Amino acid sequence: MADSAESYRFYRAKMVEVISENVIETASYTGVTALSPQVVNALKLVPRHKFVPDELRNYAYENRPLPIGHGQTISQPYIVAIMTDLLELQPEYVVLEIGTGSGYQAAVLSVLVDKVYSIEIIPALAQYAADNLQSLNYNNVIVRSGDGYKGWPEVAPFDSIIVTAGGKVPPALLSQLKPGGKMIIPVGNEGAVQSLTLFEKNVEGQLSQRQVLPVRFVPLVEGDNSN
Repeated sequence: MADSAESYRFYRAKMVEVISENVIETASYTGVTALSPQVVNALKLVPRHKFVPDELRNYAYENRPLPIGHGQTISQPYIVAIMTDLLELQPEYVVLEIGTGSGYQAAVLSVLVDKVYSIEIIPALAQYAADNLQSLNYNNVIVRSGDGYKGWPEVAPFDSIIVTAGGKVPPALLSQLKPGGKMIIPVGNEGAVQSLTLFEKNVEGQLSQRQVLPVRFVPLVEGDNSN
């Protein structure tokens, strides 16, 4: 892969073409036949190669997850796209992300909404993501290290919540979701196929859910590393 801004734009556009084909192929599962123009634009704008280790930059725009250290991965671009699209984000939204990783998903969200709060349980990754996002001028993202199971009650409620690690559904997150809001999370045990699940809270505060797609994510770790 040539290392230039123009070549990276080309590879991002090709990545979006592949993702769009995947969206059509999985429409019977997801109910999504095409990504929104806003999500497509965000995927074309965010430099994924800036969120992977230098030695993996040649693979940054392939439609697959990549290791980012600490036993974690940056998600497959298709999964980032479909999870983002299913939330039906609006420009005025405030979004909570659980599982910052290297910051790529947060960067995509930041293009689409007013503010992103992101929690990463591994302190070194949280610091890396915060520094990286700041250096790339994603100034509407706030990252902290802490326990994603607890959410971020000081700034709740949230218009949308996205969880990028698989496990049990944390009750705190559901309670921090606004009426009318949506939360997407991989549900299931570590080492097993998980179910990407979309929760919706109606205006009366009642919850509904639907299973979207079988997925495999790193585990959602419960603990307290907050600072």
